[in-house]
Amino acid sequence: MPEGARAGAADLRTLRWEIEEFNTEYAAVLDAGRVADWPDFFTEDAIYRITGRENWDAKLPVGLIYCEGMGMLRDRALAISKTTMFAPRYLLHQIGNTRVHSVDAAGIVAAEANYALFETLVDERTTLQQVGRYHDRFVRAGGRLRLKERHCVYDSVIIDTALIYPV
Repeated sequence: MPEGARAGAADLRTLRWEIEEFNTEYAAVLDAGRVADWPDFFTEDAIYRITGRENWDAKLPVGLIYCEGMGMLRDRALAISKTTMFAPRYLLHQIGNTRVHSVDAAGIVAAEANYALFETLVDERTTLQQVGRYHDRFVRAGGRLRLKERHCVYDSVIIDTALIYPV
C-alpha cells in the first residue's frame, strides 16, 4: 500500500494476514528459546513493555518490563541467554483474534491481538503464565513488518514473579 493511501477493506484483510504470519513467527522464535533472535522483530527505536491492564487502562506507564530502543532489547535478550540463571522450561504462545485498527499517513499500522502464554517447567505441570493483549504499532522496514511498539497488557491479576522470557 503506498504511503499516505487510505486502507481499504481488502488492504486491511491483507495486513491482518501479514500480522498473523508475523505473530506466528514471533511465537515460534520465543517458543524455540531463540531469544537472541527476538530483537530482530523490532525497529531500532522500538518500545517494548509488559504492563498490567489496570495500569494500561489508567494510562500509567508502570510495567514489569520496559525496553526502549534496540540496545535495551538486545541487552534483555543477552541477559536472558547468558547471565540469568533459572530452571529449564518450555514456553508455548498462542496468539489470535488479530485486529487491524488503522493505518496512518506515515504507514504506521495500529493493531491488536490476544495472547496466552503457557509455561512448562521440566519437572512440573504446565501452567498458564499470563493472558492479555498485544497493542502494537507496525512499520515496514527492510521489506517486512517490524514492531515500532509492542505493549503486552496482561489481564491476570496474579502473575509469576519470575517472568523471564519476552511475552
